[in-house]
Amino acid sequence: MTAPSQHPSDVELRRARAIRRLRTTAIVVAVLALLVAWILTKMSLTSFWTQALNGLSFGAVLFFLASGFTLIFGLMRISNLAHGGFYLVGGYIGVTIIRATGNFWLALLVAALGITLLGLVTERVLLLPIRGLEKPEVLLTIGLTFILGDMALAIWGGDPTPIPQPGFLNGAMSIGGFVYPKYRLFVVGCAAVVAAILFFIERRTRVGAMVRAGVDDRETVAALGINIKLVFTGAFVFGAFLAGFAGVIGGAFITLLPGQDFEILLFALAVVIIGGLGSLGGALIGAALVGLIDAFAKALVPELSFFTLFAPMALILVIRPKGLLGKV
Repeated sequence: MTAPSQHPSDVELRRARAIRRLRTTAIVVAVLALLVAWILTKMSLTSFWTQALNGLSFGAVLFFLASGFTLIFGLMRISNLAHGGFYLVGGYIGVTIIRATGNFWLALLVAALGITLLGLVTERVLLLPIRGLEKPEVLLTIGLTFILGDMALAIWGGDPTPIPQPGFLNGAMSIGGFVYPKYRLFVVGCAAVVAAILFFIERRTRVGAMVRAGVDDRETVAALGINIKLVFTGAFVFGAFLAGFAGVIGGAFITLLPGQDFEILLFALAVVIIGGLGSLGGALIGAALVGLIDAFAKALVPELSFFTLFAPMALILVIRPKGLLGKV
């Protein structure tokens, strides 16, 4: 028995889409090449690589936040604006544990688990009664950010608070003729490992299959007998875990201070809007782009650093309203 032939219009449609994707890719590559060439006229090659690594390390922290945010929105359609508050409180919990024990890794674990518990309470107690009500969800989560910020200010004070780095990651190492902080390289490597684990779970495990199916069609998943509510709770809790993890990882080179919850949230929102809501790959690409744009803009045109970040975001939304790899 031979397979039924495809309808000619379907083949033509796929070919047209492939051509559009190829054309878009070519335009993006050409624009990036021109930008790199222009940047190299403004700074040395050493400075270029330094800023590139600065951008990637900042983007790595944003990826931890954005991957959880986009997963929560993709499944639950909840814009969890408390994510920045989770990040800030996670960082402060890490500071407290390090001061008490001197152990960075214990601080990382306790902070991530503490924010996981906070995320569970938030989802089960606060958000469950208003599930599906978009405006109340947004107001509640942004109100929770204000509450967490005020609590952090009352408990830990308003002075800038750096998180001590592990001893073996202090200092710098030589890379191709220039030196660069070891810790920032560690953050980039950590993000690469976490991204690989997340992609493996998403593509190769049953849990990942349920999450992908839930993003595409929640009703059908529930009709198949899968406990979609448990999947929702797991996604929200995991997103909170990543936010607490990011608070300690990022706080070791981005000093913790009041108001940083909203600042880091703003960058994370830019990441998920550029990359596309509901897409893990989009979160990874968006985090790298936002980190690099932020680093080079602050080095070359600091007075226009926010313009150079949000103008490309607006342009991407005009061309692709769902973001680069958006699903929802």
